[in-house]
Amino acid sequence: MAHAMTAENLFQDLKQMPIAERQKFFVILSENAFRGEDMSHEELFGHLTGDQFVAQEAAEYLEVSMSTFRRFVAGGKLKSNSMVGRNQMFAVPELKAFKKALKTAKG
Repeated sequence: MAHAMTAENLFQDLKQMPIAERQKFFVILSENAFRGEDMSHEELFGHLTGDQFVAQEAAEYLEVSMSTFRRFVAGGKLKSNSMVGRNQMFAVPELKAFKKALKTAKG
């Protein structure tokens, strides 16, 4: 009998993927999965509201380099909300608000 894929299984598999492969997956997903559908950011990413990202994931979410991300943190524009081991963790709602502010500032 075939194993049924669940959303939770897929999410766990995605977390295990190397970052570069995860990026490719989301590019493929964004280009193909929702054609003809007008979905909001909340509909696509709302399930991440309570999640936290490590610095690398946060930089990817903000679409900035790690050096730019580090400058944001060093300058006090972004603050981690917790530590897991040596990793600073950044809350998704704060990153979302910051990303929106960045886009607004760029015009």
